[in-house]
Amino acid sequence: MKLSDNKFLLYRNRWIYPYIKFLLGGIRLLAFAASVVVLLAVVYEHGFVISVSDMQTLSLVYRTVWIVFLVDLLSRLMLRYGNTRHEMNTFSWILAVVLLLTLIPLFFHQPPEGPIRQFWLLMKSESYRVGVCIVIALVNLAHGFSLLLGRRANPSLILAISFLLIILIGTGLLLLPRCTYQGISWLDSLFLSTSAVCVTGMSPIDYTQTFTPAGMLVLMLLFQIGGLGVMTFTSFFTLFFMGNTSIYNQMMVRDVVSSNSLSSLLSTLLYILGFTLVIEGVGAFAIWTDIHGTLGYDLMEEVNFSVFHAVSAFCNAGFSTLEGGLANPLVFSNHAPLFLYLACLVILGGIGFPILVNFKDILKNGIRRLWVLLRHHRWEERKVYRQYNLNTRIVLIMTLMLLTVPTVCFAVLEWNGALIGLTVGDKLTQSFFMAVIPRSVGFAPIDPLSWTTSSMIIFSVLMWIGGASQSTAGGIKVNTFAVMLLNLRAMLRGEDRVEVFHRELSANSIRRSNGTVLTSLAVLGFSIFILNILEPELPLRAVFYECLGALSTDGFSLNATASLHDAGKAVIIPLMFIGRLGMITILMGVVKQKKVVNYRYPSGEIIIN
Repeated sequence: MKLSDNKFLLYRNRWIYPYIKFLLGGIRLLAFAASVVVLLAVVYEHGFVISVSDMQTLSLVYRTVWIVFLVDLLSRLMLRYGNTRHEMNTFSWILAVVLLLTLIPLFFHQPPEGPIRQFWLLMKSESYRVGVCIVIALVNLAHGFSLLLGRRANPSLILAISFLLIILIGTGLLLLPRCTYQGISWLDSLFLSTSAVCVTGMSPIDYTQTFTPAGMLVLMLLFQIGGLGVMTFTSFFTLFFMGNTSIYNQMMVRDVVSSNSLSSLLSTLLYILGFTLVIEGVGAFAIWTDIHGTLGYDLMEEVNFSVFHAVSAFCNAGFSTLEGGLANPLVFSNHAPLFLYLACLVILGGIGFPILVNFKDILKNGIRRLWVLLRHHRWEERKVYRQYNLNTRIVLIMTLMLLTVPTVCFAVLEWNGALIGLTVGDKLTQSFFMAVIPRSVGFAPIDPLSWTTSSMIIFSVLMWIGGASQSTAGGIKVNTFAVMLLNLRAMLRGEDRVEVFHRELSANSIRRSNGTVLTSLAVLGFSIFILNILEPELPLRAVFYECLGALSTDGFSLNATASLHDAGKAVIIPLMFIGRLGMITILMGVVKQKKVVNYRYPSGEIIIN
């Protein structure tokens, strides 16, 4: 290399690159601001009644954001192509090409009739440019969150903040004029946004008569995001769109979605989203087959009804588009398949995504072995042991028990009570449905005030237990309940360890289960005490179920939510938030974690009797 070349490289690295880096950083910051602006502009356009002049202003905003994104992309490609090429993954390149295609109408005249002309018109349309800008904005915000993860923030704290931000955004969206017919107070909007994101289903107002179709769509998006988990969505955007940015990011997201390894992290996130879309799609079609032509709806209304209830059931949200919910006479009688489909969706959403992934692995292995048999006419000799992992076994056994026993109990206790007047088939269906809905879904087709006290007690226990960990359900989780029972069995038998299925449970699992049970009971008791003081006119029974329904994210209530004062709502709102995240998660996010030490103090005994 010549001396002049060395001087040029030295000059470039010392004098030119710092200015280029500063310039690109400023443009990236401008692009991030433009991302926020374009999303706010879309919300303003579709959330408010706007005039022609407002629309012209919005068009100018969209055009400005489009130019900013183009400048950001072209500057990175021209000034630092080498680094940009390594930073961008396949999706980023596709998105870049899609953005650059919008420049075609600037350099080429409109072609004559034909497919090319239609393509040219599409590239010129504002709807296309705005759609591309929205996707780029979401990717930029995901990249911003990726940088936040890179600062080694506490994962529990990030999870809590993520839920809180979505709740606040949802509150603002529900207040938009186009989302309601007659308006809504900010506290009721906050209450409903929290209820949707935390998939609780409680409401202080009749939302079916308050919200427009746009408002119901916002509500559905909120409990879809809350059901999957805000971190799942954010992690997906971060890892899929921006790449695996750091080992720390991957390890943090792995803990959120319970992935077994870093290499399977992205595939696990894809499976979670894939399972959700497939299950909800199949569920919506099944619901549509039952209600088609029976509710007096046109085809589009039937599709909206089916999709809304499928998403609500799978996310264990408990919201319904019908006035009065599933107790509405339109669906309560002669629609047993509808309740069975909803129950299946609730169960699938409540057993947890890790178990669905485990089912996928088992199915994949079975298909592979069948292919070997068909191709080579022999069964594969290599056996597969323990296809069902320990978590899957425990959850499936506990779920089966918590569905079978309560179904029989409800049928016996309410056969001539709350179920009287129904056909035998409807009685059995509603008994099974009553055993399913305490998992945290909140659908209540039968008035709970007509239930026997024994049924209410069983229902309360099921609400407190809830669904499985890493699922859309709430409660202390069946995993926690199972560990608690196994620990009790080991203690009664005098064993020094907790064993199940030839496996020893870790001390951390036992400690977390004990902590979860203790904090759940403590929060429940404290909230009942406070709400009883703030709402003295409510019976203690109604106060108990109001607090338990919020903490378990079941949404079950003795019709007392609508009568709560502002102070009472202020108690229920944080209770729903705590119920969705778990008190242990919130405390771990705010309490400073102790460093691991390599010494242990001598053991001591405390008299427990």
